[in-house]
Amino acid sequence: MNVYVRELSTALARAGVECDVYTRAWSDALPATVPVEPGFRVHHVPAGPLDRVAKEELPSLVDEFSDNVLRLMESGAGVDPAVHATTGFDAVHANYWLSGLSGHRVKHELDLPLVSTFHTLARVKAEASPEEQSCDEPHRRAEAEAEVMRCSEIVLASCTVEAEQLASLYGTDPGRIRVVAPGVDHAFFAPGDRSQARQALALPARGPVLLFVGRIQPLKGVHVAVRTLALLSDTPDATLVVVGGPSGPHGGSHLEDVVALVGRLGLRHRVRFVDPQPHELLSTYYRAADVCLVPSRSESFGLVALEAAACGTPVVAAAVGGLTTLVGHEVTGLLVDEPHPEAFAEATSTLLGCSELADRLAAGSVEAARHYTWARAAGVLRETYEELAVQRLATCR
Repeated sequence: MNVYVRELSTALARAGVECDVYTRAWSDALPATVPVEPGFRVHHVPAGPLDRVAKEELPSLVDEFSDNVLRLMESGAGVDPAVHATTGFDAVHANYWLSGLSGHRVKHELDLPLVSTFHTLARVKAEASPEEQSCDEPHRRAEAEAEVMRCSEIVLASCTVEAEQLASLYGTDPGRIRVVAPGVDHAFFAPGDRSQARQALALPARGPVLLFVGRIQPLKGVHVAVRTLALLSDTPDATLVVVGGPSGPHGGSHLEDVVALVGRLGLRHRVRFVDPQPHELLSTYYRAADVCLVPSRSESFGLVALEAAACGTPVVAAAVGGLTTLVGHEVTGLLVDEPHPEAFAEATSTLLGCSELADRLAAGSVEAARHYTWARAAGVLRETYEELAVQRLATCR
């Protein structure tokens, strides 16, 4: 989501749309406003302690955050005075359900149209990963999401599958749903020399390299990637690189379980765990890999699969959510109907055992990824904002 907001705001600013992003301050060392580039500013808004806060505690800070966002928007503090004095704000765009609650309030107090992007949906996650849910959080979040959707002029979906979920699971009016696919920064994510990438990362020069990039939580299926490696009997010299950190209420314990699994399977010398990396450095990991594994139980879009494709790395992915629209089976990668290790191992073995297939999928991946750009997404959104400026605001139902 951080990548989405940063890249989309940059593309919008370059398309002539002034963007002010409000995010919670987590340190007293942060400047109040960061001018990222002309037309794009980030404001650090006080809400709660000036420290990192557990995700589960963030809902209690929404009211304070909303109060301070409204104060900043109404005063024009940190905003380009020339722009604010002449035009004010034309729309509020909320990302994630917590920001949706703030956006809902901002809409009514400042009489602005509301655009909402949820990135993940509580009712989809509850179906895909029930063990990660705690107490009444899924119900509370789902109700909040539904409330925000009912009052949003536009609800953005990253693909047609997510659009269908918004309509079927939440009853969102299809006429309010707009499909806007995320993009990829092709300046960073592009094909490169595999051997040089491996040398830069101190990875084995010989033998296949499998890659997993994502949060360490059951929903993302890193344990499936580990078991997939164990099942590749034809390639005993294969290596798995796991890039990511624990996330969610059970992320820490799940990471411990995965590390223990690696030990039980005798894979300690063949699995490398890497902390979350700066986004622009991930491209080296994609280029170093023979295949990128995406064994998620649920994906609204699948940005990892897109970034891998842009680097020419074939993907073996679960046939869920947005991955079914992003990964072309036997064109840009291989889709697995069930995210089970045996199925992933079979698909991965097929890909590693046929260089002709791997080369064809790599070429198809790069070609398909060219159609996904942040500039294209920003162009659609700019038109959306302009349309909303002359429409009557939707009322809460």
